[in-house]
Amino acid sequence: MVKLSVVVPFFNVQTYAPDTLTSLRANAREDFEFLLVDDCSSDGTPELLERAARDLPGAVLIRHERNEGLATARNTGLDAARGRYVAFLDGDDWLAPGHYGRLVAAAEELDCDFLRTDHVSVTGRDRAVRRAPVPRRGEVLDPRAAILPAHRTTSVDYPYAWAGIYHRRLLDRGLLHFTHGLRTAEDRPWIWRLHREAESFAAISELGVFYRRGVSTSLTQIGDVRQLDFIRAFDQVIEETAKDRDAARLLPKAVRTYCAVISHHIGSIERFEPEVARQLKAMSAGALRRMPQDVLDDVLPAMGPDRAATLRRLRRRRPGPPPTGSAAGTGSAAGSASAEVAA
Repeated sequence: MVKLSVVVPFFNVQTYAPDTLTSLRANAREDFEFLLVDDCSSDGTPELLERAARDLPGAVLIRHERNEGLATARNTGLDAARGRYVAFLDGDDWLAPGHYGRLVAAAEELDCDFLRTDHVSVTGRDRAVRRAPVPRRGEVLDPRAAILPAHRTTSVDYPYAWAGIYHRRLLDRGLLHFTHGLRTAEDRPWIWRLHREAESFAAISELGVFYRRGVSTSLTQIGDVRQLDFIRAFDQVIEETAKDRDAARLLPKAVRTYCAVISHHIGSIERFEPEVARQLKAMSAGALRRMPQDVLDDVLPAMGPDRAATLRRLRRRRPGPPPTGSAAGTGSAAGSASAEVAA
């Protein structure tokens, strides 16, 4: 029986994939499988994965005929997963030896729907520990209760799919798949859905994932139209949360986080291509008008004077059309472009 399935998308990461694959080898067990999803890479990544499929114990190579993006590549791996537990890794990150064995042991001991872990953020030679914002460790908790309070950083503000392990019952319930085609912020609707609909979770103090930042091909470094998918992602968060039985309590958190991410992107608008910057302003104006206006009116004063003034100006602009679903057009093993924005 397969105990753990690890979904690992790759797209044009030939410089970094050897570290990723070496770390998977240091985590291999006879009851683990590694689902290596090549998202139609055009560099030397396919050759590296072909070699891994022969040499890495438990490796299963899956190829996309066209580039679909990170969210869809993860879904492809999930569809092939056979394990009792599921984990994720991106193709430019790496693991400490034995990390997955420790996660499985903790998951079996705590017997909850999912576990969250800390990670190490790596930028060049610099490393920094990032803690999951869950103060109580090694204790089974209610995921819904971990969404609030609205004014503090909480578990839904730590959306990294690879920072944890997930029981198969979540996959069987349809809670682990990502929204097809999202090219950034794909993990935001995902983490909100987990916390609204899963029954139990826990956080453990395990530092085993090394998250590589500052990669030139990462969407966190590219100011093109793909970055604007965060609007479609957060529109989904608002829409789904508005239908929740606790919508009145949860919507202020969702709206505040959406506003914080809009403010973040507007604050660094100079890194966007000129036409994309124009679209960003117009689409952000439309997003602000689509939010529940009574909730937004309550949230804005608590955002601080500078952010509130920026958001109010945007709200008065001529709005752009709402985003629509589209093919990814490109893929990346990078994390969410909005993942570390504070609420």
